[in-house]
Amino acid sequence: MKTAKLIAGLLLLGTGTAIGATREPAPQDEVILHAWSWSLDTIAANMKQIADAGFDYVQTSPVQACFVGDNGGMALFSQPGDSVMGKWYYYYQPTDWTIGNYMLGTRDDFKQMADSAYKYGVRVIVDVLPNHTAVDHTAVLPGLDNAVGGHDNLFHANGFKPITQWNDRMECTTGEMGGLPDVNTENPDFQYYFLQYINDLINLGARGFRYDTAKHIGLPSDPLDPKAERNNFWDIATGAEGVRGLSLLMPDSLYIYGEVLQDRNVKEAEYAAYIDVTASNYGHNLRHALEQGAYNPTLTDWANPAPATNLVTWVESHDTYANAHESAGLSDDQIRAGWVLLTARSTGHPLFFSRPAGSTRQNYWGNNRIGARGNDEFFHPEVVAVNNFRHRMSGKPENIVSTDDGKVVEIGRGAAGAALINFSNQSQKVKLPTALPDGTYTDSVHNSVFSVVNGQLQGRLEPLASYILYAE
Repeated sequence: MKTAKLIAGLLLLGTGTAIGATREPAPQDEVILHAWSWSLDTIAANMKQIADAGFDYVQTSPVQACFVGDNGGMALFSQPGDSVMGKWYYYYQPTDWTIGNYMLGTRDDFKQMADSAYKYGVRVIVDVLPNHTAVDHTAVLPGLDNAVGGHDNLFHANGFKPITQWNDRMECTTGEMGGLPDVNTENPDFQYYFLQYINDLINLGARGFRYDTAKHIGLPSDPLDPKAERNNFWDIATGAEGVRGLSLLMPDSLYIYGEVLQDRNVKEAEYAAYIDVTASNYGHNLRHALEQGAYNPTLTDWANPAPATNLVTWVESHDTYANAHESAGLSDDQIRAGWVLLTARSTGHPLFFSRPAGSTRQNYWGNNRIGARGNDEFFHPEVVAVNNFRHRMSGKPENIVSTDDGKVVEIGRGAAGAALINFSNQSQKVKLPTALPDGTYTDSVHNSVFSVVNGQLQGRLEPLASYILYAE
């Protein structure tokens, strides 16, 4: 959906406008900081730095009521015998859809954080998860059970049957995933209750949402659960349709995307008619290139049937970092190299995952505390420089060229600017074709000098370093 200017104050309930396949793509020059596991007051305290680093959005972790695990301990991930217990993923186990939990903060904390975002021109994306409850579904609070007409009405008929065939759409959209019971998202009573939560967040200042496990919520073309009459959740969630007289507030002013992890029979393009979707295959391909130390020309293709304008792109996500640690072995230098590639490009909506403070490639959890700010990488000079480059190059076409061995890649944006990235762990001297005018250029990050002679860009790049050039 279109991204509009922030609107202050409380808003009256309104009627949704039809979107679906005709929705307009969001602006392509915006970047997202995923403040993973930061508390709401920590986000607020760092809002100016987030804005100064060139981020347009900050994404919170889930803020709804959640299962209290490990006696309420606040470790990101504890091991038996640790002095402080806890697991980050408990906030992904809802017990009610009301604002505030013990891990990230209260409803008042959310309001203060959103007010801080408004002050600095940053918009807030909230991670929301209507698809399931806590593994221990008996922890669901009475208010939620009562709102949906009783505990049994909260779940799909198949909601306690584990998914075994992940590419079977009936199982994928109605079955239990990883022990998490599947909510009947087609129950109008649930839709009404959940939409009240979403509108409450909007009234407090949220301007976007990430839908967790979005591919597990049915589309109109998907088979119906025995308890469902229509697969219309996405029409409700995006404002194309109301429920019991209630509609999504200000739908044209929100940025909404969903975790649609790619596999066979996922229907990315159909999801993209409602929301932006995640380019998970591209992230995998990019991480492989970083591990190999060489850009692969196939990375010009976003590897997704959804339009490039409807993709959220990342080098890594919280899942690739924290679950199987698929990406956690990549160095911060490698992550930055990938980030510059994503962000210098003309399409996609890049999302920067904030790794834990103190984390190393041997100790992924770092200081191991929920609520703390992540490490300093989100304001590293190379990150800030490419965020600003993306804003300045808005609307300029991209052209990607690389050396024959792929160790250096140039992302040109018309004749206005270019980003250079050394994918390798050795310094490189390069000569690449470019659309930049002939002349001498000093990059905006390291003050390194490059020259363009007869359409050939020449210079030297340090290992795993990035450089930003502008044609003045």
